[in-house]
Order: sequence, then structure tokens, then C-alpha cells
Amino acid sequence: MNATTNRQTESLHRAAEGLDALCAASVLDVLHQGQVVAAVAVAEASPQIELAASAVADSLGAGGNLAYVGAGSAGLMAMVDGLELTGTFGIPMNRIRILFAGGQACLSELKGGPEDDESLAATDVAGAGLAAGDAAIIVSASGTTPYSVVAQQQLKAAGVKTIAIANNADCALLRDADHPIFLPTPAEVIAGSTRMGAGTAQKIALNMLSTLVGVHLGHIYDGMMVNLQADNLKLQDRSKRMVATIAGCSDSNAGGFLKRADGSVKIAILLASGVADIAAAEQLLTENQGKLRPSLDGLSPT
Repeated sequence: MNATTNRQTESLHRAAEGLDALCAASVLDVLHQGQVVAAVAVAEASPQIELAASAVADSLGAGGNLAYVGAGSAGLMAMVDGLELTGTFGIPMNRIRILFAGGQACLSELKGGPEDDESLAATDVAGAGLAAGDAAIIVSASGTTPYSVVAQQQLKAAGVKTIAIANNADCALLRDADHPIFLPTPAEVIAGSTRMGAGTAQKIALNMLSTLVGVHLGHIYDGMMVNLQADNLKLQDRSKRMVATIAGCSDSNAGGFLKRADGSVKIAILLASGVADIAAAEQLLTENQGKLRPSLDGLSPT
């Protein structure tokens, strides 16, 4: 038996025997159960995700950059998480790097070839401008994808902290990572189709990791994304509601404070809570590493 057939991600799922002969409702039940089990498997990786989130937060908090690296379906999961950090947590896009095998050309037609291109991985890493103090999250279901493995090697050589997410135990990606995250998902209902169970687990793990990073950086307060970039009407309305809820003011007053604060939710909340002006609010946040809660706790009751 070769190495490929030994991988859990390539194994045959017991419940898939005769799948194509089942009625549609039964097929959907098997598929749904596969997703449920994959989601549950992420819980085992919580301690690893906790350590990885702390490492990423340390890098970003010190002014470093964060890269997301991957190919194929796993690369898409990584890319989505990276692209959403700016809108959700206000992390500038110029501090995020997306290294996706094949680049934009593979977004209109997802091809498998680039994931085997080791020289492409080295070129992409060299062009990303990453250095010691930065962090990278590399995602690969098999944990052996050549593009991802070589990219991780190049990143480590540059002094970048590496976080690896994979669904096969004892794979190259996990063995060489500074912070390995093993997602013990079972065999796929459709053997090898890691966009399914493995992809679901990857998405959940990435959501957990980046959200915990947001918590560490002070970008979340009582479950609200207080460092978001409100670049559409929905988010502008959300910003107003957050200011009103946290500062205890009316929606109309919240809108006024947001206008004074040039859209910054944290600044607007501090102004609404009695801080004299924008400069004082900014100073208060600086003293508290950008975190809203200790900034508010330091205020005298009004």
C-alpha cells in the first residue's frame, strides 16, 4: 500500500458503500452526518488553536504581517479568512499576504497543477516580503501538498512563525510547523474530496483562530466587532448600534459621535462615555494597547 492510500483524507468512508444506489434523502443524510462529525473533530484541536492564536496576535500586535498560504480547496479556505480580517477586525490589508497556488488565474478555473509547483511556492514567498517577526498560516488537508510544504520551509528559513493546519496526522506540514494544528476528521464520504469534511473543519478552525486573535488584540467587546471598517450601509448601521449599546446613548447621538470619530467605533464609544476629545481617546487606547474594555474601565463614572 502506498503513502497516498494510507492517508485518512484518501480513505474510503464506511457509510459511503452503496451511496450511489441510495435514495436522495439517504444520500443527504450521509453527507450531513459527515459534516457534523468533521465539525466536532475540531474541538480536539482547541489547545493547538489557542497557542497559534497567541503567536499570531503577538506578531500583529508588534506591527508584523500575517500570511495565509495554501492550494486548491484548502487555499480557498485560507484566502477567505485572510480577506475578511480587514472588514471584521480592521487589520489593514497591506499587513495581510495571500499566497494561493496559481494566483488569481486559479480563481476562475481551479486547477490542480499549481499545487505541485515547488518553484512557484519559493517565488511567491520571496515576493511576499515577509521577515522575522511575521506569522504565516499554512493550510493543507493532506499536509503534503508540495506548494504548501515548500512555502512553509521558505517561510521558516526567513524567520517567520509558521502555523500549519492539516487533516492527516504525522504529515510533513505538521512536523515542521512552529504551531501545528491537527484536525482529526474522518474519511470523506466522497474519498479524497477534501472540500467537504476536511474543508468544513478547516473553515471552523480558521474562524476560531482568527477570532481569538481579534480578542487578544482588543478588537472584540462583548461579542461585538468594535474595530470593524464600516464601508457599507449595513456596517455603518452596525457601528451606530454598537456605540449606542456600549456607551448607553441614543442612536442619533451615536451617529454624531461616529462622525466626530471619523467612523472609529472605539473612539466614538470613548467620546460618548465622557472622554474630552479625539486626542484624549487615542491616548487612552494607546495606553491600553488598543483595547476598549480597560480604556473604559479607567474612566470616572459620569
